[in-house]
Amino acid sequence: MSQQSSSSQFDASAFLALCSTHPGVYRMYSADDELLYIGKARDLRARLSSYFTTTVSSAKTRALVARIARIETTLTGSEAEALLLEQSLIKQHLPPYNILLRDDKSYPYIRISTGDKWPRIAFHRGQRKSGSRYFGPYPSGTSVREALSILEKVFLLRNCHDSYFRNRTRPCLQYEIRRCTAPCVNLVSEEGYREQVRMAIDFLEGRDQNVTDLLSVQMEQASKNLEFEKAAELRDRLGAIRHIQQKQYVDTDQGDVDVIAVGIRHGLTLVEMLMIRGGKVLGHRTIKPDARGEEDEKEVLGAFLSAYYLGDRADQQWPSEILIEHALPEEEALREAISQRFARKVRIASRVRGERAAWLRLAKQNLEQTLQVQLMARASLQKRFDDLAKLLNAEKPIYRIECFDISHTQGEKAVASCVVFGPEGALKSDYRRFNVEPEAAGDDVAAIEEAVRRRYQRVQKENGQLPDLLLIDGGKGQVGRASQVMKELGLHQDVAVLGIAKGPTRKPGLEILIAADGKQWTPEGDHHGLHLLQQIRDEAHRFAITGHRARRGKARKQSALEEIPGVGAARRKALLGYFGGLDQLRNASSEQIARVDGVSKKMADQIYAWLHEG
Repeated sequence: MSQQSSSSQFDASAFLALCSTHPGVYRMYSADDELLYIGKARDLRARLSSYFTTTVSSAKTRALVARIARIETTLTGSEAEALLLEQSLIKQHLPPYNILLRDDKSYPYIRISTGDKWPRIAFHRGQRKSGSRYFGPYPSGTSVREALSILEKVFLLRNCHDSYFRNRTRPCLQYEIRRCTAPCVNLVSEEGYREQVRMAIDFLEGRDQNVTDLLSVQMEQASKNLEFEKAAELRDRLGAIRHIQQKQYVDTDQGDVDVIAVGIRHGLTLVEMLMIRGGKVLGHRTIKPDARGEEDEKEVLGAFLSAYYLGDRADQQWPSEILIEHALPEEEALREAISQRFARKVRIASRVRGERAAWLRLAKQNLEQTLQVQLMARASLQKRFDDLAKLLNAEKPIYRIECFDISHTQGEKAVASCVVFGPEGALKSDYRRFNVEPEAAGDDVAAIEEAVRRRYQRVQKENGQLPDLLLIDGGKGQVGRASQVMKELGLHQDVAVLGIAKGPTRKPGLEILIAADGKQWTPEGDHHGLHLLQQIRDEAHRFAITGHRARRGKARKQSALEEIPGVGAARRKALLGYFGGLDQLRNASSEQIARVDGVSKKMADQIYAWLHEG
């Protein structure tokens, strides 16, 4: 069921007189039909009435109400259903006045391929498949890698890819440094290796005591059998586990908990999530929601919980409990919505004691530390932006800088990068790469022209955000061509163009700045504005190089195999998948190539001859 009101000037009284008192979702539109805000309510009339009182204190709400020309409502059976519909619509439309959670990156896990004869332990992110056990989620890739490093030392499981593992003829460095038992060359029995895997799984599932008891028994037995080297190795592994247990802040036998704290200071809004699995603190993650800076902590907390726990996250492992620092009026609706969608009950609590109170304090401490660091970094970066504006004698403040660079190898597979910086730092979601194909290989001037034209034609077409400064990593030719493109697009009055080139000695601090009119000068090496330009230039260079290497590597892998008669796309994929790369394929014998599905002995001989004769 839907109700709506439409007029050039919104008549709130007439609309509210007809508005339902049922639960539902409301959508607010501007005069030009832009969707401004999506909300949900237990009582639509009561909730919408609150927007049109004379005592509204929020500047954000007043700005929203001033733009309303039409409101549409959709009735639902309950507040929980309204919550689910609200999140679905927010994700679909991304209204400007809603607090948005731009956090599409999946959480990382530790994966053990239990379906393999010799299971592998590895970092995993993305969709989970059958035939493996997954442990996590961990709050960051760094926390997973730290855990993997310890697990490899203690349980000596392989971490190599299957293609590398299948083609080993002698132990690798991991075996030499005592981080693997070399199952690739059968230096450990299958039963012994499976025992290592079982202990690793017990440890990851929180059964530390089982592992330490078993290692202690094995160590004692080795000593009795006078196997002192083995006993010393088991002692070291046992000590590593004890060290991990000592580092744990809180260690209990149970508890899968997410602890959420929200902080707002000087316009900076952060959400801190502390993740506990099996009673162990795995680490913390800081999320920066797309807020307008005028919301209070409860509003941000409520929006975050809805967006995060009702979002489409296939990799999400739900906790049994969510700890928050503020009680929310929609807690019951959120619990019911999660139950409806995932058939799982999750407790939400704010008044806690004991170890849960300690977890909440730890989350707040992490939040406070992160707030201080980010505010300090932002203040430092803002000063650099201000100093840069003075250095360039800019007529208006500089809030957004976009920098272009080109990377290629003797003209092969050139890639242009565009990185974006604001006073808050690198805006990585706005980064772009362009595969550029200038007529003359290695023509950086033509490559810059192509990339700049493609970038800002699209910005114009999509009514995107323009930079205040366009920075070019290059000399007079590149700057002149970029300036010409901006004139042709009619953007030269809105966007200043500047080049940064290395001086004759190519030493940092002696860069030459090149203006669009051809003026050149070298600032003082300790100027904060120059430091900002160097930072952005280096980031553009890094982003271009990584893109170029990926493109070049892909092209070289494909081209060498594409030339072989009879090797089509399916066989190329099978060959590269089996061996893990072109280099490994070149090093394989004809007999090894013939092991690949779909490759006969005759075809293997042909592939081997082609690769080596070439």
